[in-house]
Amino acid sequence: MGMKRVIVTGGAGLIGSNIVRLLNEQGISDILIVDHLGKTNKWKNLRGLQYSDYSEKEEFLEKIQTTDILKEYSHIFHLGACSSTTETDASYLIRNNYEYTKILAEESLRRKIQFLYASSAATYGDGQFGYDDKAPIHSLKPLNMYGYSKQMFDLYALKKGFLDKITGVKYFNIFGFGEAHKGDMRSVVLKGYEQISSEGKLKLFKSYRPDYKDGEQKRDFLYVKDAAKISLYLLENRKFGLYNVGRGQAETWKSLASALFKAMGKPENIEYMEMPESLKAKYQYYTKAETQKLISSGFKEGFTDLETAIADYVDLIRKEEE
Repeated sequence: MGMKRVIVTGGAGLIGSNIVRLLNEQGISDILIVDHLGKTNKWKNLRGLQYSDYSEKEEFLEKIQTTDILKEYSHIFHLGACSSTTETDASYLIRNNYEYTKILAEESLRRKIQFLYASSAATYGDGQFGYDDKAPIHSLKPLNMYGYSKQMFDLYALKKGFLDKITGVKYFNIFGFGEAHKGDMRSVVLKGYEQISSEGKLKLFKSYRPDYKDGEQKRDFLYVKDAAKISLYLLENRKFGLYNVGRGQAETWKSLASALFKAMGKPENIEYMEMPESLKAKYQYYTKAETQKLISSGFKEGFTDLETAIADYVDLIRKEEE
C-alpha cells in the first residue's frame, strides 16, 4: 500500500521536518504535522514544507482518544518525544515518551495503520552488550532516564507482540539542518560551527579513560538526510521490528572536528575541556550501529560519508544566514 495520507509527530523537529521534506520530494503533501512549538524557533523548520494541517501534540492526543482523526491515514511516523538525555523528570518522560507512544501504537494497530516510532541508541547504555538491534531488549542497561523511557516501550511492544507489526528505529548520533532549536541538545557540528565562527576554536570533552586519548572517543555519526531516507524506506516497505539507524562506522570527535574546520575553511584549533561531573558516569566512549539487519532487509542506497555530510550541512547553515 502506497503512502497516501501521513501523520508525522515531531514533524517540526530535526528528523521529522527532513522526513516531511523527503515526502514532499516524492509528491506527498497530504500530511498532518504534530508537534509542540512552544517558545522555540522550531517553527522555522516548517517553512517551505507542504502539509495539509498542523496540530499541537496535546490536542492531537485528545483527538485520537475521542474522535476518528486517524481514520483516513495510512502511515504514521511517531518521532515526537522529549529527546533530552539530561532530563531528570522521570514522570514527564514516562508520560511523553512511553504513555503517548503506547496510545498511538495501539490505535494505529487497531486501525491497521503502518506505524514507525523512534526508539533510541541510548537504550544500549555504555555498549557493554554491543549495539546489535538483534540483541535481547531485556539485557540492555540505559545510562539515563531518557534511554530507559525508550526501552520501556520497546519492552512493552515486545511483550504485546507489536514488533511483528510495527517498526522501531534506534537513531544514533544524528546531525543536520533543522536542529537549531534544540538548545543544549544540538549536535557538536552546529555548536562547533558557532564556536569556530565566534572564537576560532572548537571545544571537546577530555577523555577520562586511559584507553581513549582526548578527542578519540568514537561515535556513529549519521547525517539527518540519511536518517530520513532510511526511516521512509523501513515504513514504506513494511520492515517490522527494531532497526538501528546509523552508518555502522565509528569515527572520532577529532575526525568530526577536522571535517568541520575544513568545510569552514579555517585552521584546526581544538581545545579540550573538563567534563561536568554529572556526565562522567553516563558518558558513552564508543558507539557503532550494527547495520547488518538494515542492509539484509534490502536497503541499498548507502550512507553519506562524514566529510561530505558536514560540508553539505555547513553550506545549508550559511545559506540560512544570508
